[in-house]
Amino acid sequence: MTLFLTTFQGELAALSAAFIWAIASLVYASFGKQMPPLLLNFLKSSIAILLILLTLGLRQEMPSLEMKPLVLLFVSGSIGIGMGDTAFFTSINCIGARRSLLLEALAPPLTALLAAIFLQEQLGIRACLGIALTIAGVTWVIIERMPDRDVSYQRPQRGILFGVLAAFSQASGAVLSRAAFVETSVSPLYSTLIRLGGGVAVLLLLLLLQRQHWQCLAGLRSRRFLAAITATSFAGTYMAIWLQQTALKYTKAGIAQSLSATSPLFILPVAWSMGEHLSFRAVLGVLIALSGVWLLFNFS
Repeated sequence: MTLFLTTFQGELAALSAAFIWAIASLVYASFGKQMPPLLLNFLKSSIAILLILLTLGLRQEMPSLEMKPLVLLFVSGSIGIGMGDTAFFTSINCIGARRSLLLEALAPPLTALLAAIFLQEQLGIRACLGIALTIAGVTWVIIERMPDRDVSYQRPQRGILFGVLAAFSQASGAVLSRAAFVETSVSPLYSTLIRLGGGVAVLLLLLLLQRQHWQCLAGLRSRRFLAAITATSFAGTYMAIWLQQTALKYTKAGIAQSLSATSPLFILPVAWSMGEHLSFRAVLGVLIALSGVWLLFNFS
Protein backbone atom coordinates (compact mmCIF):
# COMPACT_ATOMS: atom_id res chain seq x y z
CA MET A 1 0.00 0.00 0.00
CA THR A 2 2.83 2.39 0.89
CA LEU A 3 4.57 1.58 -2.39
CA PHE A 4 1.35 2.30 -4.30
CA LEU A 5 0.91 5.68 -2.58
CA THR A 6 4.53 6.60 -3.30
CA THR A 7 4.48 5.44 -6.91
CA PHE A 8 1.23 7.17 -7.79
CA GLN A 9 1.26 10.17 -5.44
CA GLY A 10 0.94 12.56 -8.38
CA GLU A 11 -2.05 10.76 -9.87
CA LEU A 12 -3.74 10.36 -6.48
CA ALA A 13 -3.21 14.05 -5.70
CA ALA A 14 -4.85 15.00 -9.00
CA LEU A 15 -7.90 12.85 -8.28
CA SER A 16 -8.14 14.26 -4.75
CA ALA A 17 -8.03 17.79 -6.14
CA ALA A 18 -10.82 16.90 -8.57
CA PHE A 19 -12.96 15.54 -5.74
CA ILE A 20 -12.49 18.61 -3.56
CA TRP A 21 -13.14 21.00 -6.45
CA ALA A 22 -16.35 19.10 -7.30
CA ILE A 23 -17.76 19.73 -3.83
CA ALA A 24 -16.47 23.30 -3.61
CA SER A 25 -17.88 24.20 -7.03
CA LEU A 26 -21.40 23.56 -5.75
CA VAL A 27 -20.83 26.28 -3.15
CA TYR A 28 -19.03 28.65 -5.54
CA ALA A 29 -22.04 28.47 -7.86
CA SER A 30 -24.21 30.03 -5.14
CA PHE A 31 -21.55 32.66 -4.35
CA GLY A 32 -21.56 33.68 -8.01
CA LYS A 33 -25.09 34.98 -7.59
CA GLN A 34 -23.95 37.43 -4.90
CA MET A 35 -20.76 38.91 -6.38
CA PRO A 36 -19.03 39.22 -9.79
CA PRO A 37 -16.53 36.54 -10.91
CA LEU A 38 -13.55 38.87 -10.64
CA LEU A 39 -14.19 39.73 -7.00
CA LEU A 40 -15.10 36.15 -6.07
CA ASN A 41 -11.83 34.90 -7.55
CA PHE A 42 -9.88 37.61 -5.73
CA LEU A 43 -11.47 36.82 -2.35
CA LYS A 44 -11.03 33.05 -2.52
CA SER A 45 -7.41 33.40 -3.66
CA SER A 46 -6.56 36.00 -0.99
CA ILE A 47 -8.04 33.86 1.79
CA ALA A 48 -6.06 30.87 0.53
CA ILE A 49 -2.84 32.93 0.59
CA LEU A 50 -3.42 33.80 4.25
CA LEU A 51 -4.02 30.13 5.06
CA ILE A 52 -0.82 29.08 3.27
CA LEU A 53 1.24 31.74 5.04
CA LEU A 54 -0.15 30.48 8.35
CA THR A 55 0.76 26.90 7.41
CA LEU A 56 4.27 27.84 6.34
CA GLY A 57 4.72 29.80 9.57
CA LEU A 58 3.62 26.87 11.71
CA ARG A 59 5.93 24.55 9.79
CA GLN A 60 8.70 27.17 9.92
CA GLU A 61 9.12 26.68 6.19
CA MET A 62 10.08 29.55 3.89
CA PRO A 63 12.59 28.16 1.39
CA SER A 64 14.59 30.26 -1.02
CA LEU A 65 13.95 29.93 -4.72
CA GLU A 66 15.97 30.83 -7.78
CA MET A 67 14.66 33.57 -10.05
CA LYS A 68 13.71 31.45 -13.07
CA PRO A 69 11.34 28.98 -11.32
CA LEU A 70 10.00 31.85 -9.21
CA VAL A 71 9.04 33.77 -12.36
CA LEU A 72 7.61 30.63 -13.98
CA LEU A 73 5.34 29.95 -11.00
CA PHE A 74 4.29 33.60 -10.68
CA VAL A 75 3.38 33.80 -14.38
CA SER A 76 1.67 30.40 -14.10
CA GLY A 77 -0.60 31.76 -11.37
CA SER A 78 -1.23 35.01 -13.23
CA ILE A 79 -2.44 33.07 -16.26
CA GLY A 80 -3.99 29.94 -14.74
CA ILE A 81 -5.63 31.45 -11.64
CA GLY A 82 -5.91 35.16 -12.35
CA MET A 83 -7.13 34.84 -15.92
CA GLY A 84 -8.26 31.20 -16.12
CA ASP A 85 -10.57 31.03 -13.10
CA THR A 86 -12.10 34.43 -13.84
CA ALA A 87 -12.72 33.44 -17.47
CA PHE A 88 -14.35 30.20 -16.30
CA PHE A 89 -16.70 32.00 -13.88
CA THR A 90 -17.56 34.50 -16.63
CA SER A 91 -18.29 31.68 -19.07
CA ILE A 92 -20.69 30.07 -16.58
CA ASN A 93 -22.61 33.35 -16.29
CA CYS A 94 -22.93 33.56 -20.09
CA ILE A 95 -23.64 30.00 -21.27
CA GLY A 96 -24.27 27.96 -18.12
CA ALA A 97 -22.30 25.32 -16.26
CA ARG A 98 -22.85 22.46 -18.71
CA ARG A 99 -21.35 24.17 -21.74
CA SER A 100 -18.60 25.80 -19.68
CA LEU A 101 -17.49 22.46 -18.25
CA LEU A 102 -17.64 20.97 -21.73
CA LEU A 103 -15.21 23.64 -22.96
CA GLU A 104 -13.08 22.97 -19.87
CA ALA A 105 -12.50 19.46 -21.22
CA LEU A 106 -10.19 21.10 -23.78
CA ALA A 107 -7.62 21.77 -21.02
CA PRO A 108 -6.09 18.25 -20.69
CA PRO A 109 -5.29 17.72 -24.39
CA LEU A 110 -4.04 21.30 -24.64
CA THR A 111 -1.81 20.66 -21.62
CA ALA A 112 -0.42 17.46 -23.13
CA LEU A 113 0.23 19.26 -26.44
CA LEU A 114 1.96 22.25 -24.82
CA ALA A 115 4.02 19.96 -22.57
CA ALA A 116 5.14 17.93 -25.59
CA ILE A 117 6.17 21.10 -27.45
CA PHE A 118 7.86 23.05 -24.66
CA LEU A 119 8.89 20.37 -22.13
CA GLN A 120 9.46 17.42 -24.49
CA GLU A 121 7.15 15.30 -22.32
CA GLN A 122 6.20 12.45 -24.60
CA LEU A 123 3.24 10.23 -23.67
CA GLY A 124 2.90 6.64 -24.84
CA ILE A 125 -0.03 5.42 -26.92
CA ARG A 126 -1.73 3.86 -23.90
CA ALA A 127 -1.34 7.04 -21.83
CA CYS A 128 -2.83 9.07 -24.69
CA LEU A 129 -5.69 6.57 -24.91
CA GLY A 130 -6.21 6.92 -21.15
CA ILE A 131 -6.43 10.71 -21.45
CA ALA A 132 -8.87 10.39 -24.37
CA LEU A 133 -11.12 7.95 -22.50
CA THR A 134 -11.07 10.09 -19.34
CA ILE A 135 -12.06 13.21 -21.26
CA ALA A 136 -14.72 11.31 -23.24
CA GLY A 137 -16.28 9.90 -20.07
CA VAL A 138 -16.30 13.26 -18.32
CA THR A 139 -17.81 14.95 -21.39
CA TRP A 140 -20.51 12.26 -21.59
CA VAL A 141 -21.42 12.81 -17.93
CA ILE A 142 -21.47 16.60 -18.30
CA ILE A 143 -23.82 16.43 -21.28
CA GLU A 144 -26.21 14.11 -19.43
CA ARG A 145 -26.10 15.51 -15.91
CA MET A 146 -26.12 19.26 -16.34
CA PRO A 147 -29.24 20.59 -18.07
CA ASP A 148 -29.32 24.31 -18.62
CA ARG A 149 -33.02 24.94 -18.77
CA ASP A 150 -32.83 27.47 -15.90
CA VAL A 151 -30.16 29.59 -17.54
CA SER A 152 -30.85 32.47 -19.88
CA TYR A 153 -28.21 32.75 -22.57
CA GLN A 154 -27.89 36.36 -23.61
CA ARG A 155 -24.23 36.32 -24.72
CA PRO A 156 -23.37 32.85 -26.09
CA GLN A 157 -20.41 33.99 -28.19
CA ARG A 158 -18.86 35.74 -25.20
CA GLY A 159 -19.39 32.60 -23.08
CA ILE A 160 -17.72 30.32 -25.63
CA LEU A 161 -14.81 32.74 -26.02
CA PHE A 162 -14.22 32.89 -22.26
CA GLY A 163 -14.65 29.12 -21.94
CA VAL A 164 -11.91 28.48 -24.49
CA LEU A 165 -9.77 31.16 -22.83
CA ALA A 166 -10.22 29.44 -19.46
CA ALA A 167 -9.15 26.06 -20.87
CA PHE A 168 -6.09 27.53 -22.60
CA SER A 169 -5.14 29.56 -19.50
CA GLN A 170 -5.32 26.52 -17.23
CA ALA A 171 -3.32 24.43 -19.68
CA SER A 172 -0.65 27.12 -19.97
CA GLY A 173 -0.52 27.56 -16.20
CA ALA A 174 -0.12 23.82 -15.66
CA VAL A 175 2.76 23.57 -18.14
CA LEU A 176 4.53 26.58 -16.61
CA SER A 177 4.20 25.00 -13.15
CA ARG A 178 5.56 21.72 -14.45
CA ALA A 179 8.49 23.59 -16.01
CA ALA A 180 9.25 25.20 -12.64
CA PHE A 181 9.30 21.80 -10.93
CA VAL A 182 11.77 20.54 -13.52
CA GLU A 183 14.04 23.47 -12.64
CA THR A 184 13.90 23.17 -8.85
CA SER A 185 12.86 20.98 -5.90
CA VAL A 186 10.44 23.57 -4.45
CA SER A 187 7.65 22.11 -2.31
CA PRO A 188 4.10 22.02 -3.75
CA LEU A 189 2.82 24.18 -0.88
CA TYR A 190 5.34 26.95 -1.46
CA SER A 191 4.74 26.82 -5.21
CA THR A 192 1.00 27.17 -4.50
CA LEU A 193 1.71 30.36 -2.56
CA ILE A 194 3.69 31.83 -5.47
CA ARG A 195 1.02 30.86 -8.01
CA LEU A 196 -1.75 32.38 -5.92
CA GLY A 197 0.37 35.51 -5.48
CA GLY A 198 0.61 35.84 -9.26
CA GLY A 199 -3.13 35.33 -9.63
CA VAL A 200 -4.02 37.88 -6.95
CA ALA A 201 -1.66 40.46 -8.48
CA VAL A 202 -3.53 40.26 -11.80
CA LEU A 203 -6.93 40.27 -10.11
CA LEU A 204 -6.07 43.29 -7.96
CA LEU A 205 -4.97 45.22 -11.04
CA LEU A 206 -8.22 44.40 -12.83
CA LEU A 207 -10.30 45.31 -9.77
CA LEU A 208 -8.58 48.70 -9.52
CA LEU A 209 -9.68 49.33 -13.10
CA GLN A 210 -13.27 48.28 -12.27
CA ARG A 211 -13.91 49.95 -8.93
CA GLN A 212 -17.66 49.30 -8.98
CA HIS A 213 -16.99 45.67 -8.00
CA TRP A 214 -15.80 46.73 -4.54
CA GLN A 215 -19.38 47.63 -3.60
CA CYS A 216 -20.14 43.91 -3.44
CA LEU A 217 -17.80 43.56 -0.44
CA ALA A 218 -20.69 44.67 1.73
CA GLY A 219 -21.79 41.04 1.74
CA LEU A 220 -18.76 40.17 3.88
CA ARG A 221 -20.41 41.93 6.82
CA SER A 222 -22.50 38.79 7.19
CA ARG A 223 -20.61 36.40 9.49
CA ARG A 224 -22.38 33.45 7.91
CA PHE A 225 -21.29 34.43 4.39
CA LEU A 226 -17.73 35.19 5.55
CA ALA A 227 -17.48 31.82 7.30
CA ALA A 228 -18.85 30.03 4.24
CA ILE A 229 -16.45 31.63 1.77
CA THR A 230 -13.50 31.05 4.14
CA ALA A 231 -14.35 27.36 4.51
CA THR A 232 -14.84 26.96 0.77
CA SER A 233 -11.59 28.80 0.02
CA PHE A 234 -9.78 26.43 2.39
CA ALA A 235 -11.07 23.38 0.53
CA GLY A 236 -11.57 24.59 -3.03
CA THR A 237 -8.47 26.79 -3.34
CA TYR A 238 -5.96 26.12 -0.54
CA MET A 239 -6.29 22.32 -0.59
CA ALA A 240 -7.24 21.82 -4.24
CA ILE A 241 -4.41 23.90 -5.74
CA TRP A 242 -1.90 22.43 -3.27
CA LEU A 243 -2.91 18.95 -4.45
CA GLN A 244 -2.82 20.08 -8.08
CA GLN A 245 0.73 21.36 -7.61
CA THR A 246 1.65 18.04 -5.98
CA ALA A 247 0.28 16.25 -9.04
CA LEU A 248 2.29 18.45 -11.42
CA LYS A 249 5.44 17.80 -9.39
CA TYR A 250 5.17 14.01 -9.41
CA THR A 251 3.56 13.17 -12.76
CA LYS A 252 3.47 14.48 -16.31
CA ALA A 253 1.48 17.63 -16.99
CA GLY A 254 -0.99 16.02 -19.42
CA ILE A 255 -1.81 13.19 -17.00
CA ALA A 256 -2.15 15.54 -14.02
CA GLN A 257 -4.50 17.87 -15.90
CA SER A 258 -6.56 14.98 -17.26
CA LEU A 259 -7.13 13.46 -13.82
CA SER A 260 -7.83 16.90 -12.33
CA ALA A 261 -10.61 17.33 -14.89
CA THR A 262 -12.66 14.43 -13.47
CA SER A 263 -14.54 16.70 -11.04
CA PRO A 264 -17.96 16.17 -12.72
CA LEU A 265 -17.72 12.43 -11.99
CA PHE A 266 -17.66 13.08 -8.24
CA ILE A 267 -20.90 15.05 -8.46
CA LEU A 268 -22.80 11.88 -9.34
CA PRO A 269 -22.41 10.08 -5.96
CA VAL A 270 -23.53 13.29 -4.25
CA ALA A 271 -26.62 13.44 -6.46
CA TRP A 272 -27.33 9.73 -5.86
CA SER A 273 -26.97 10.11 -2.07
CA MET A 274 -29.56 12.91 -2.22
CA GLY A 275 -32.07 10.58 -3.83
CA GLU A 276 -31.60 11.52 -7.49
CA HIS A 277 -31.88 8.79 -10.12
CA LEU A 278 -28.74 8.10 -12.14
CA SER A 279 -29.37 7.10 -15.73
CA PHE A 280 -27.60 4.31 -17.58
CA ARG A 281 -25.92 6.98 -19.71
CA ALA A 282 -24.41 8.68 -16.66
CA VAL A 283 -23.13 5.38 -15.23
CA LEU A 284 -21.67 4.45 -18.62
CA GLY A 285 -19.84 7.77 -18.74
CA VAL A 286 -18.30 7.09 -15.34
CA LEU A 287 -17.17 3.61 -16.43
CA ILE A 288 -15.55 5.04 -19.58
CA ALA A 289 -13.72 7.70 -17.55
CA LEU A 290 -12.62 5.14 -14.95
CA SER A 291 -11.19 2.92 -17.68
CA GLY A 292 -9.14 5.92 -18.80
CA VAL A 293 -7.98 6.52 -15.23
CA TRP A 294 -6.99 2.85 -14.99
CA LEU A 295 -4.84 3.18 -18.12
CA LEU A 296 -3.15 6.30 -16.71
CA PHE A 297 -2.30 4.49 -13.48
CA ASN A 298 -0.97 1.37 -15.18
CA PHE A 299 0.76 2.63 -18.29
CA SER A 300 1.77 6.25 -17.58
